[in-house]
Amino acid sequence: MDLNEQLNMNLNGVPQFVSIRAEKAEAPLLVYLHGGPGDAALPLVKKYNKQLEQHFTVVIWEQRGAGKSYSPFDGAVTIEMFLQDLDVLVTDLLRRFKQRSLYLVGHSWGSILGLRFTQSHPERVRTYIGCGQVVNMKKSSRIAYDYALAHADRKSLEKLKTIDCGYQSENWLNDLLFVTQQVVKHKGSLYGAKNYNRLILPFLFSKDYTIGDLIRRQKGSLQAIQSLWQEVMQTNFEAQTRFEAPVILIEGRFDSHVSATLAKDYFDRIETEKRFYWFENSCHFPQWSENEKFNQLMCDLLG
Repeated sequence: MDLNEQLNMNLNGVPQFVSIRAEKAEAPLLVYLHGGPGDAALPLVKKYNKQLEQHFTVVIWEQRGAGKSYSPFDGAVTIEMFLQDLDVLVTDLLRRFKQRSLYLVGHSWGSILGLRFTQSHPERVRTYIGCGQVVNMKKSSRIAYDYALAHADRKSLEKLKTIDCGYQSENWLNDLLFVTQQVVKHKGSLYGAKNYNRLILPFLFSKDYTIGDLIRRQKGSLQAIQSLWQEVMQTNFEAQTRFEAPVILIEGRFDSHVSATLAKDYFDRIETEKRFYWFENSCHFPQWSENEKFNQLMCDLLG
């Protein structure tokens, strides 16, 4: 049995694109929460993590306003709204596939949604898997900024010295984009690369993405950052050290985009069932930089 569905689901009144793929009936559900905010990932998951479809019913959700779910935000949006969307999605999937809980993979921004959902609904999370896990965004932003400072040329250094890495100034968006650009340029985000070309090409060659989708993806990414980043900066899980579902963290050893050091320090303080994996040839994208290792680790969860 091959399941290959592409749906526009109504989640809290907003049509959102969902891909559901599996190679066998009754495979456990695995929901992938992309990063960003607004950084849709359908072609990347299908290219690098296709092996998961042999063992899981893989659900790729392009969140409100992102990628194939793009539409201009109607008023203010909050993290809570995305959590409510996820709640509806999970409820629908569990009912349809007659399962009691599912695997939840959260990457970067998606790890904020994933860990918060696991806090609130542990009975529906079989295991939570965080990649590039956000722990304390203010501390992480400082670490990314310090990385940029340490690697900057003279011209970039002068600009960096004018930037508030708490991103509260009038020019916070340009400042954020510049610091991120510097981290990427100096190989602190995508392992061994100075740009994201390797992650862009799968979109250009994807059968799922039209030219219009590519343009909408760019618009969606920018509007999500503009709308949500100030709330993202308030994220801090440090006081939460007990979970009622198992937690797995997968971290690229050289991630300076969202600090892997903070993630490991946090993991060490978690008091409930947990596992941690270093990916030695990865930065912020272990699920794609070392995809075979990641896929095997996911499949091993099933015993």
